[in-house]
Amino acid sequence: MSTEDMLRNTFAINMRALREAIGLSQEKLADIAGLHRTYIGSIERGERNLSIDNIEKISLALGVAPYTLLLDKENETKESR
Repeated sequence: MSTEDMLRNTFAINMRALREAIGLSQEKLADIAGLHRTYIGSIERGERNLSIDNIEKISLALGVAPYTLLLDKENETKESR
């Protein structure tokens, strides 16, 4: 897996976890972010290369700073041991 794919996958995992944690459907997140529902689904599957503008829209809709969606929490935990 390339570094690009890993970052895209990390974003997808974080976005989905945050969306589910606050009880939003993909459709509701899309509405709040001003994006299409199928686009949100393809992001969560790691199929999309997002623009910085869409990262900002999604982070605002989720109520988090944009960088938090890019943090690899799994590797961060391993590195802090």
